[in-house]
Amino acid sequence: MIQRSELTRRDLLRTALVGGSVVLCGLAAGAVEQPPGKTGLPQVKPQDIGIDPKRLQVAYDLLEKWTTGPKAPVPGGTILVGRSGKALAPRFFGRQGPEPDAEPIRRDGLFYMASVTKPVIYLAAMILVERGQLNLSDRLQRYIPEFKDRDRGKEKQLVQVLHLFTHTSGLPDELPNNAELRRQHAPLKKFIEGSIRAEVAFTPGTRQSYSSSATILVAEIVQRLSGLSIREFVRREIVEPLGLRSTGLGSQGFSRERIVRATVPDYQAGTEFSWNSKYWQEFGSPAGGLFSTPEEFAVLCALMLGGGKWGDVRLLSPAAARMMTTNRLNDLPDLPEPVRRTQPWGLGWRLNHLGTADSWGDFLDRHVFGHTGSVGNLVWMDPRTQGFCILFTNYLRARAPWRLVHLSNAVAASFV
Repeated sequence: MIQRSELTRRDLLRTALVGGSVVLCGLAAGAVEQPPGKTGLPQVKPQDIGIDPKRLQVAYDLLEKWTTGPKAPVPGGTILVGRSGKALAPRFFGRQGPEPDAEPIRRDGLFYMASVTKPVIYLAAMILVERGQLNLSDRLQRYIPEFKDRDRGKEKQLVQVLHLFTHTSGLPDELPNNAELRRQHAPLKKFIEGSIRAEVAFTPGTRQSYSSSATILVAEIVQRLSGLSIREFVRREIVEPLGLRSTGLGSQGFSRERIVRATVPDYQAGTEFSWNSKYWQEFGSPAGGLFSTPEEFAVLCALMLGGGKWGDVRLLSPAAARMMTTNRLNDLPDLPEPVRRTQPWGLGWRLNHLGTADSWGDFLDRHVFGHTGSVGNLVWMDPRTQGFCILFTNYLRARAPWRLVHLSNAVAASFV
């Protein structure tokens, strides 16, 4: 294991500047709202990019049906489909929030990405890998020395950065005191400290278990190595180079009237820390705090399908983009073969788990990569067809995950 003393003086200075907390995280570091304007991919007709409009209409009709009426099971949503760096115009349905009398959904609405945020955080970390500041094969302790066992064994010291990217670290998803921290309106620093103290549930690299805590620690690595808050790093290194005006980690700088309000789980109902609260919207959690529009997230899809490049902007090398979007579980020798084969993960991006309850659709092979969000979001990209699908809604996905699968099947069937 590389010892802390082997880090450069520059690295240590950056660590001291950040110190496990969020710097530049106030309003000045948030996105500065500009007129929505035209940001996104060139818009074309379905037949121009090999999409059957009649087949795609099935998806539109389904979402329109589910978003119609005061007791609609899905308050609102949008569908955007694209291919080869071009996109159809997004279609919007239903209401801006789950309230029966909520206003119609806005065409400039900002959708809460929830866990679709995570691949963006891993993208930020991959930028540092390319710059020679981070190695995925290193032990996590090299970058966060205080990450160590407290009560038993030496399991935590076995955690590699790679385990954080592939959800094989053994760290918990949410912290045991997650709700209490949010009730206190705790800053990101407290969630980072909790993730550092957390114990691993199994020997790293031997099982897979989805972990938001792992993503939070990746964000902390980015902060320590860059000397910037994760919000500021994402803005400078991803959002601004791509020319995105309505995308940001946290809602600071954006009008709250634009935010599409989510259906919240029971434990959040009536609280001041729900997904719809000012606290959480501005918090900008690395595990789930990005806001964006379908048109702008389509740029990120085109970037990944383009091997890390969109237009004249290259954020990643083709090699890095390929590693992020192909199954990296085969790189873990102690992970059981059925897990590696049926539950593939890239570096931050998940691949479709065909034949499992978590599958995104029946026509999507395991080479299709993307992510889901608990607020009813699904994004997938198919490198073979160069097609992508963006489904953003504001219903609680856990209550009816099959709705997104039905929409996804209809969209996938429209690529001809």
